[in-house]
Amino acid sequence: MQLNLNKRQQYVLWATVRYYIATAEPVGSKTLVDEYNLKVSPATIRNAMGNLEKAGLLYQPHTSAGRVPSDSGYRIYVDRMITPSETLSREMELALRDRLNWNNWTLEALMRGAAQILATLSGYIALITWPQTSTARLMHLQLVQIEPNKMVMVVVTDSYHTQSVMVDVPPPPENEDADPDLLESELQILSNFLNSQLRGQSLTALSELDWSDLGREFEHYAESIGQWLAELARKAHTPATTGIFISGLAEVLRQPEFSELNQVQTLVQLLEEEQEQLWPLIFESPALEGSGRRVNVRIGAENLLEPIRTCTLVSSTYHRGSTPIGSVGVLGPTRMMYENAIASVEAAADYLSAALS
Repeated sequence: MQLNLNKRQQYVLWATVRYYIATAEPVGSKTLVDEYNLKVSPATIRNAMGNLEKAGLLYQPHTSAGRVPSDSGYRIYVDRMITPSETLSREMELALRDRLNWNNWTLEALMRGAAQILATLSGYIALITWPQTSTARLMHLQLVQIEPNKMVMVVVTDSYHTQSVMVDVPPPPENEDADPDLLESELQILSNFLNSQLRGQSLTALSELDWSDLGREFEHYAESIGQWLAELARKAHTPATTGIFISGLAEVLRQPEFSELNQVQTLVQLLEEEQEQLWPLIFESPALEGSGRRVNVRIGAENLLEPIRTCTLVSSTYHRGSTPIGSVGVLGPTRMMYENAIASVEAAADYLSAALS
């Protein structure tokens, strides 16, 4: 939004937003003069607020009330008047590093713990998506015999997902008898071969394995294992789970913006039962290329989903290398401490990018 505000108008807008965020009360000109020790009369501030209202940046919820920021006013405030809080960014980084145990916790526990920390420090609803398996790469594969004619194939990816499948052991070549000791040795050789060929490969490339480097005595394994690898690759092409780890809902719902029961019900339903609608909004790279911003900030009506059109969604992606694999976000009222919300989301995204890489 291109608006030419003079210095007084900019300061009045900044002060109005700050005061309203802190109190949730409409702001009058005398309040600003008193709270911010302004060296001008309330009439002068009232004139500036009137001009801001004409520009669509403030509005009066009631005729006799003071003014509150509009979505456009918050947008100017976020884009031009603030910088993320370095203090909260450091606090978030330290909390994630100190409280999460990557050696002993499952990925689910780690993601859930990160969401709880983000919600606690930001003061808003934390949303963290699963790492997406379509970008995952194979870290380890193992073939293990469990019955005379059955084996299990276990695949571990670098996003800490484990998949296993039971596979029929192919019959031995003609004129050869089944030998359990030989089978165990062959499965280990096969496991070593598959790891050497596939480690570090995207799951979507697993079906392209060249079996020509494997000796002829292993050819009878190629079809059954190749079919399962192709199936795994096919699944990797489909969208991964849209599950979102959510924390902090109860605290945010105590805010006055959520005093109406119908509004609370629609928001809770969205978060608990309709996450597939919310997921595309969160899993999105920042839209402002060249701006230096690493987060998306969707304010009020900028959110297309009706249950959150009175909220602000701050989100950023976390990466493996240069590839986005998941997203971190916070959701709260438009009356949000944007400096803290942006800082906490950036710090959490940076931490998960480093940890999962």
